[in-house]
Amino acid sequence: MKKKLEYQVRDKTVEREYNYIPCRYILAIVITVFEVAAIVGIVIALCYFVPYFYILAWLTEIFCVIRIVSSDDNPDYKVPWLLFVLILPVAGFMLYLIFYSRVLKKKYVNRMKELKNISYRREDGELLDRIRSESPVAASQANMVCGISEAHLFTDTKQTYFPLGEDMYPSLIADLEAAERFIYMEYFIIEEGRFWNSILEVLKAKAAQGVDVKVLYDDIGCMMTLPGNYHKILASYGIEAAPFSRLRGSADSEFNNRSHRKITVIDGRVGYTGGINLADEYINEIVKHGHWKDTGIRLEGEAVWELTRLFLLDFGINVKKMPKYHEELFPRQIGIRDGGYLIPFGDGPRPLYNRRVGKSVIQNMLNGAVRYVYMTSPYLIIDSELCGSVENAALRGVDVRIIVPHIPDKKMVFEMTRSFYPRLMAAGVKIYEYEPGFIHAKSYLCDDDIAMIGTINLDYRSLVHHFENGVWMYKCEAIGELRDDIEKTFEKSIRITSEMLKINVVKRFINAVIRIFAPML
Repeated sequence: MKKKLEYQVRDKTVEREYNYIPCRYILAIVITVFEVAAIVGIVIALCYFVPYFYILAWLTEIFCVIRIVSSDDNPDYKVPWLLFVLILPVAGFMLYLIFYSRVLKKKYVNRMKELKNISYRREDGELLDRIRSESPVAASQANMVCGISEAHLFTDTKQTYFPLGEDMYPSLIADLEAAERFIYMEYFIIEEGRFWNSILEVLKAKAAQGVDVKVLYDDIGCMMTLPGNYHKILASYGIEAAPFSRLRGSADSEFNNRSHRKITVIDGRVGYTGGINLADEYINEIVKHGHWKDTGIRLEGEAVWELTRLFLLDFGINVKKMPKYHEELFPRQIGIRDGGYLIPFGDGPRPLYNRRVGKSVIQNMLNGAVRYVYMTSPYLIIDSELCGSVENAALRGVDVRIIVPHIPDKKMVFEMTRSFYPRLMAAGVKIYEYEPGFIHAKSYLCDDDIAMIGTINLDYRSLVHHFENGVWMYKCEAIGELRDDIEKTFEKSIRITSEMLKINVVKRFINAVIRIFAPML
């Protein structure tokens, strides 16, 4: 199934053909809906036709309510599920049992453990002592990030900051062309066009030369941009590829827990991450929502090891044959002497990550800030805990500023983002909208010293459901470049005032209802 769309490419209007929900995805959705309907229907039928079965259903509903209330989950996530269970008879608690938490197959869990156990080994004690002597606050944050994400602290890693996708593009191509041993790439969205096709030509050539090329893309993220069998097409070029969490039509949370990560690793020496996907709007080759503002970072040094590890974990759980580990994947790098400390880290859903890594990093930056915290995100849909951390920082006198898009990509999500403005602004938070278009950058900066660049948005998708990654940095050269870029972005953005927020009663009510169910969207 295809659709044609017209886009503005510089001064020309061009027409392109896109894959539009291939049959495999439609079938998976239909199967999932059928499974859910069948399970709920059978239970309802048993309540009507089997004597006293309704008592068991009633007790199950009570059990679900107790389980939700007593769980360690965020209250914002509990409330919509409580409403479902209490308002919808039988169907409510059945949906809860099916979708509330992801049940991982034993094979999946065992593969994860095996992949973790055979990864690289590193002791952080010496570096933690060094950073503690410079800043106890930074040391405590580094210790926490390493602890809850199972990542490691690095130094002597060169960083190159890219304020736009088109700035990163030529550097990425040059590094790919210089690859000698392996290229690993994992992205939420890959779409045929100038950006991806030029990369693909390099990957084909490298695979033909014997370079180990692996590509991982999210199955839902690429649902409307790639054919359903794209991994087979790449295999015909000698590229080992797989869709992340391939949709099979299962009545569980497979629709929720997607890989939103953006990772490129070249020879274990050079790595890229940030918000930039491999599609033409990310380099402003086409115009979708005005000017596309995104950021990326290039790492050169042993900190790249962690990006390699994250890729192999994700790749290993999505292919039949587990990837082999060898020393060349984590090469020693001598001669790089760059200041600062870095922690590339991963984040994701429970039970793979028992704590919200990205959320904890952001909260620690807010709680430790003295002068300012600047944040950029395409969305602003946060729970009460994170909202309280943002407010508390502003109320302490910290200059807290958040930049979000002025031209939305999803209107309902944009309205939900704007519904958070009044509460935050009442505490002194300054909200900006990027006037030229859509800001997709996920950047967090605190007091010129600590920053985080990665894939983590200020929304429930990123903070709770998705697999994400980021780079925590202290006293790195890239931090100054990030600050300069954000300050230039303020100049191109509109500061929101209270007069801009006046809406009618009906819209206010609709926004309130939508916010209740925001954690489930």
